[in-house]
Amino acid sequence: MQRLVFLLTLSILASITSPAHARVRLENICTIYGQKEVKLTGMGLVVGLQGTGDGGRNLPAMRALQAALQRMNAPATIDDLQNAKNVAMVMVEATVPPTGLRKGQRLDAYVSSVMGAKSLRGGRLLVTPLTSTDPRTQDVAMALVSGPLFIEEAGQETTAKIPNGVVLEHNFPGLFDDTANGHRVTLLLDAAHSSFHSANEIARAINTEFGFEVRYSQLAKASGPGVVQVHIPQQYHDDPVQFIALLLAISIENPHTQARVVVNAKTGVIIVTGEVEISPVVIAHKNLTVQVGGANPLPVGPTSGRFVPLVDDTTNASPQRLDDLIQALNQLRVPTDDVIAIIRELHRTGKLHAVYQENG
Repeated sequence: MQRLVFLLTLSILASITSPAHARVRLENICTIYGQKEVKLTGMGLVVGLQGTGDGGRNLPAMRALQAALQRMNAPATIDDLQNAKNVAMVMVEATVPPTGLRKGQRLDAYVSSVMGAKSLRGGRLLVTPLTSTDPRTQDVAMALVSGPLFIEEAGQETTAKIPNGVVLEHNFPGLFDDTANGHRVTLLLDAAHSSFHSANEIARAINTEFGFEVRYSQLAKASGPGVVQVHIPQQYHDDPVQFIALLLAISIENPHTQARVVVNAKTGVIIVTGEVEISPVVIAHKNLTVQVGGANPLPVGPTSGRFVPLVDDTTNASPQRLDDLIQALNQLRVPTDDVIAIIRELHRTGKLHAVYQENG
């Protein structure tokens, strides 16, 4: 079958100027070391079900019900509970946010059946203690939870939610000031922005912002691609929250991001981050022939096509960029499945210079 002719010429219009670099606040790309979510879990009993519970044959559930009845001075034997179909054993979970909470504050609880219950609709959770995963406090009830269950999603009858059903019994402070190491804060860059360039740029911006307030210039120091350590100035030792608020409000030029390509063949989504370059290559796929770069371009004829890349005005070089190729293929209305197949082969042959990830 004769190949179709595709001539793609991409040029830069003189009237188009390069867009200004956006500035990004540190609070959007960094978190504070020490602030983390705390997971609370516990096993409980849901009662009041309309015959959709675990049933008397589920001995763990019946033993739990027997123990609960004994604590309420209503002893019963396992045989007495053979027809108890309105009770279900459940796993209860709640999450304390990284910012911390105080004793008496409330959280939502999420409940899931762990035995043979068919539905939790209409049930009510008996008072259940929740513990943390910290081995130092795993035997201490950090919170109590109870209340009516609400089914959130139709068709998911064995999971439910108890809005504001958790009452904290202990304080969960949001830690951020490392006083043991001389009053300092550690910034952690998120995975998408972690790089030596970004960490160094953040440290430079912090030192520039607060340099006039301290006796030494190295207030901040990058200790890795994702970590920046910042000393809290003396004047902020009694009010570190104010310093952190000012710190996270600092903005830097659009931080360097690692060149990455993420494709999802199932949904047809292609994500290109950073400047993803490709080596000179000739691509022949189905009825399409495209040349990317190279000293000897393919002749324009009835059986071939060529791809002429953008030209950098400052260096007169011809950088080959993946986004240029994708844009050209889209202009030709090449199906998304074929575009993904081409990107996949570019990665497999080593012509794609970026971290490649395929989902779906």
